[in-house]
Amino acid sequence: MMRTYSFLTVLLWSCMFHAIHMMPSEKRTNKHSRSERITGLSENDGKTLHRTKRGWMWNQFFLLEEYTGPDTQYVGKLHTDQDKGDGNLKYILTGDGAGSLFIIDENTGDIHAAKKLDREEKSLYVLRAKAIDRKTGRQVEPESEFIIKIHDINDNEPKFTKDMYTASIPEMAGVGTSVIQVTATDADDANYGNSAKVVYSILQGQPYFSVDPETGIIKTALPDMSRENREQYQVVIQAKDMGGQMGGLSGTTTVNITLTDVNDNPPRFPQSTYQFSSPESAPPGTPLGRIKANDPDVGENAEIEYSISNGDGSDMFDIVTDKDTQEGIITVKKHLDFENKMLYTLRVEATNTHPDPRFLQLGPFKDTALVKISVEDIDEPPVFSRPWYLIEVDEDAKEGSIIGQVVAQDPDITKNAIKYSVDRHTDLDRIFNIYSGNGSLFISKPLDREETPWHNITVIATEINNPKQTSQIPVFIRILDINDHAPEFAKYYETFVCENAKAGQLIQTVSAVDKDEPPRGHKFFFELVPEFALHPNFSIVDNKDNTAGIMTRRNGYSRSKMSTYLLPIIIFDNDYPIQSSTGTLTIRVCACDSRGNMQSCNAEALLLPAGLSTGALVAILLCIIILLVLVVLFTALKRQRKKEPLIISKDDVRDNIVTYNDEGGGEEDTQAFDIGALRNPEAREESKMRRDVIPETIFQIRRTAPLWENIDVQDFIHRRLKENDSDPAAPPYDSLATYAYEGNDSIANSLSSLESLTTEGNQDYDYLSDWGPRFKKLADMYGGEDSDRD
Repeated sequence: MMRTYSFLTVLLWSCMFHAIHMMPSEKRTNKHSRSERITGLSENDGKTLHRTKRGWMWNQFFLLEEYTGPDTQYVGKLHTDQDKGDGNLKYILTGDGAGSLFIIDENTGDIHAAKKLDREEKSLYVLRAKAIDRKTGRQVEPESEFIIKIHDINDNEPKFTKDMYTASIPEMAGVGTSVIQVTATDADDANYGNSAKVVYSILQGQPYFSVDPETGIIKTALPDMSRENREQYQVVIQAKDMGGQMGGLSGTTTVNITLTDVNDNPPRFPQSTYQFSSPESAPPGTPLGRIKANDPDVGENAEIEYSISNGDGSDMFDIVTDKDTQEGIITVKKHLDFENKMLYTLRVEATNTHPDPRFLQLGPFKDTALVKISVEDIDEPPVFSRPWYLIEVDEDAKEGSIIGQVVAQDPDITKNAIKYSVDRHTDLDRIFNIYSGNGSLFISKPLDREETPWHNITVIATEINNPKQTSQIPVFIRILDINDHAPEFAKYYETFVCENAKAGQLIQTVSAVDKDEPPRGHKFFFELVPEFALHPNFSIVDNKDNTAGIMTRRNGYSRSKMSTYLLPIIIFDNDYPIQSSTGTLTIRVCACDSRGNMQSCNAEALLLPAGLSTGALVAILLCIIILLVLVVLFTALKRQRKKEPLIISKDDVRDNIVTYNDEGGGEEDTQAFDIGALRNPEAREESKMRRDVIPETIFQIRRTAPLWENIDVQDFIHRRLKENDSDPAAPPYDSLATYAYEGNDSIANSLSSLESLTTEGNQDYDYLSDWGPRFKKLADMYGGEDSDRD
């Protein structure tokens, strides 16, 4: 018989700790081991099988966690009725924690916990027990399995899933609006006591928020919380186990709650009136200033749209919204005129673009302000009466004729006087001019429509008191045509008549052109000149369509008698005044076939009677060309021959100039040179050949009239000059001719200082300083008081 003993520990409750040691209920087996025989037919050999019923049966053991006593904690005892107490049996424990956590006394079978256990780490241990005979080593009992279950104590505080929570809720939310749910867990056994029963409470954040004690849902506790007053809230939530009772463990977490914006505030202008100014010259689109309505909301709830609701300047100004700064920018819409209006008033409206229907009862979400804009006077340039001018003038208008007038005025109150001028970059030929006082345009040069039918000039108007203020205006001048050109043949006509032509045969159709452009179109008339009105050979027929036909008047023409006929034709136009011209038509007589096709004309016909063939004419022409080529080559070779140097002897004074750098004595200084050489008759009469070139042709030496000793040198030089000018043998080369004669009674008098009137006193040369920079050197030399002595 096998008995199992279990010991129940005494429950000890002291302050925060309690220990329970439970002993399983005693299970008794039969005092004597009974064997159950199970008879059955085996599939193999039909033997009878026996099963022995176990002598012990295990219940589970209970052990208190976190034991802190001085001795090891007693778990239970293993015992079999076959143990006689003589130490022959040995108890062995295997399984979870055997040998480390749980120790068994192999002699007595007592089991102890060797270490402190934590139910949160492991709440259940499965072990197996055996009883072995020490002598034989056989099991006296089959191996049996039992369970050790760890009893829980409240040793874990509740823990939140997050250390910090973040939540948001729209402002103005109602009471009880859910914000966020927080969750805390307790590692203790929820099935054993209240150790794991958690209750939530709020430690910080009242009276704005509350928390559900069971679910942990945080809700709003106050109505109409405004983000503009306070945006951030910090709420501290506590989770406590033991159902919130005293002695329970607790944990806390922080919840940061942000109130999000809703459009519950309309825009408001900080002031009711704004004032701006603008110069009247400001172009459209010029910004004048900015205004801004304040909206305490943020994001799209603070977006504002500005507009001009009314006012006398709604057509002159505009307002646009700056999306980045939410400001209204007032700009110029049209050109301003100080003289027309000096002050404008606008009413500007600021409206929220995203209103919230829930808060419309709070009032209109818009505001208005008054804007006053004053226009500043600016000195403006002159303004023409038209954007452009078109003037038409006949091309035969006389020079000086007034063809039109441009008008400009000063738009300012001062009404300054205006002067007019023509931009010469647009009228380079200066065909037109303008009277500066009244702007009348007139012609300065003749006009020609056929050369330039249009003139585009620019007229400039300038304020006399302020020349910087100018304006320009284009003036288009159209030249009207008059009939000043006579019609003429449209082209050069090469007309021929066949020798076998018949009378009344059409040999040529002529047409005419006219540079003029009459308004009704061209109309030309053709007729022969009066002297040839009854031409015996040809006649002209006007086709009435600006063409005329040339007709033959007789049968047969002979090239040998007349190879070319000249037919003068008069062409008239139909405009006023009538213009006409005479064109001569050259008609050649040619040989033709039976169909009238030209075969040969008068050049060959004139040569055939002389007995020369075409080949002979070609040979003659070739000979003439060869002769011309030879003459050209001979001339070129002759020019390339090396010529004798111009200077044959160094005695030739024309290219040997000697400079002595002395001043000389003037006309009274007779010792400076020998004038006898000029007065020597033999030297004058002797003719010598030129030595600077080699003469190509020997001309006959011309004899000149003898000169007497008392002949004047001036008369001698004039005669020699005349002879050289009329000498056909004198080459056109530059040469130095020295005449060495000053002349008598010079207006400049003598320039020499040798015989100048001098005195021992000082002479005043201060007047040299007034002659300019060219005489500065002389003024420095003679202007000083001690210059003579120096």
